[in-house]
Amino acid sequence: MTKPHAVTAFLPSEDDTADLGRWLASRLSAGDSVLLEGPIGAGKSHLARALIRARLGRMEDVPSPTFTLVQTYQADVEIWHADLYRLSHPDEVAELGLEDALSQAICLIEWPDRLGRLTPAHAIRIALSTSGEGRNVTLTAPDHPDLLAEFAQSWSQ
Repeated sequence: MTKPHAVTAFLPSEDDTADLGRWLASRLSAGDSVLLEGPIGAGKSHLARALIRARLGRMEDVPSPTFTLVQTYQADVEIWHADLYRLSHPDEVAELGLEDALSQAICLIEWPDRLGRLTPAHAIRIALSTSGEGRNVTLTAPDHPDLLAEFAQSWSQ
């Protein structure tokens, strides 16, 4: 029997989205990339903010990187939170220094379609979409079968 490469769950509230970020925080290590996909307002930054705070182990101001493009945080491993929405060409990604970070840090990347050739082959993809008061989340991680299995057990109905 083949294992699934993606699992979908429903998160009824913003608190559940934050819980998912906190759950994921302890399961990532240096070199892991999380590609956060979904329309504006789907909860990408909310999930990233909860993940970053959990990994830091403290409450800290975690602004959206919409205008700065990248915010970095020093936890036990460096965390890069990038929002590529305002980029118009994949070549602009190289100017951010993201290429080196992809192999050395935990990278949380919103609007990953802007990465072009720099898209990490082994990335964890999280697609969010609103559904009523909550959101649907699909985690795709073919190179992380244990994470996917644990997500299915913990989060899917």
